[in-house]
Amino acid sequence: MKKETGLIMEKDSGRIIFLNSVYTHNIWGGSRLSDEFNAPVKASDLGECWGISAHENGDCRVSEGPYSGLKLSELWKLKPGLFGNETESLNNSIKDEFPLLVKIIDAKEDLSIQVHPGDSFADEYENHSFGKTECWYVLDCPENAGLIIGHNASSTEEMIEMIDEKRWGEFLREVPVKKGDFIQIDPGTVHAIKKGFVILETQQSSNITYRVYDYDRTENGRKRELHTEKCKKVIKTPSKEPAECIISAEKLKSPDNTLDVMYAGMYYSVFKMEVRGDAFLEQKYRFLNVTVTDGIGSVDGHVVKKGQSFILPYKYGVAHFEGSMELIASAMR
Repeated sequence: MKKETGLIMEKDSGRIIFLNSVYTHNIWGGSRLSDEFNAPVKASDLGECWGISAHENGDCRVSEGPYSGLKLSELWKLKPGLFGNETESLNNSIKDEFPLLVKIIDAKEDLSIQVHPGDSFADEYENHSFGKTECWYVLDCPENAGLIIGHNASSTEEMIEMIDEKRWGEFLREVPVKKGDFIQIDPGTVHAIKKGFVILETQQSSNITYRVYDYDRTENGRKRELHTEKCKKVIKTPSKEPAECIISAEKLKSPDNTLDVMYAGMYYSVFKMEVRGDAFLEQKYRFLNVTVTDGIGSVDGHVVKKGQSFILPYKYGVAHFEGSMELIASAMR
């Protein structure tokens, strides 16, 4: 492929950007990413599938087409037009980095109790990283299940006291959720995914996680690191009420073949579409991340199946989906 002055000098074909996912092995991971989401890696401890990521800890490569083999971080910088950017107009708010990260999480065991910093704290204390605002779409979970979302302390002083005294039963707030629910997790929110959940997570491109508590588990004979003092600085009190964080599956039902907004916040909008037969989607965003979370079908003649992610680039036009699929999509705000 011809290169000149640091840019790939080839006319954009408008092709879809298909990506090879990056998989992580975790002490709480399971086998569902292999068994149900078509992961090429076969293992019983796969915790995460980073389907759309340009983060240094899991930079996806383009799997086909004129940019095959390039990392997403490279494509973002070499071909800004694909993402609605021009090199000279990239602004500090997106740090000249791909801003979002989309992953599927399989929790065979409980994840640690954790909290994430916002942009200002991460910028100051974590080497100018993005903060981590994230959201969850529940792909599957046990009946009568719950997630840790928020805490019960009424003040910062009480929060610090509960953590210091390890009063986890009093401190942590478990909220009932079900398959199809959507949960927004703002920075400063204590949270944890519980055993048996499969989650589609959309987030800022950040890997900054502060552990509050980890059930005293060991990995390679040692307890995993906690970040108690940083947690105390970033946890917000009091917590938002569950109704402010959760959108129920019933409220998210919509007509088939329609791209519906589930959530629109400061950093991203998240959408859902149930494809039944033929669906036509006009790509009107700077770029649109898409993950097939259930079923099988095609997009403009390319076969896609459960667990696969891709990006519809800037000014792609109308995409033709066909088959029986659930899609979760996201765009930067």
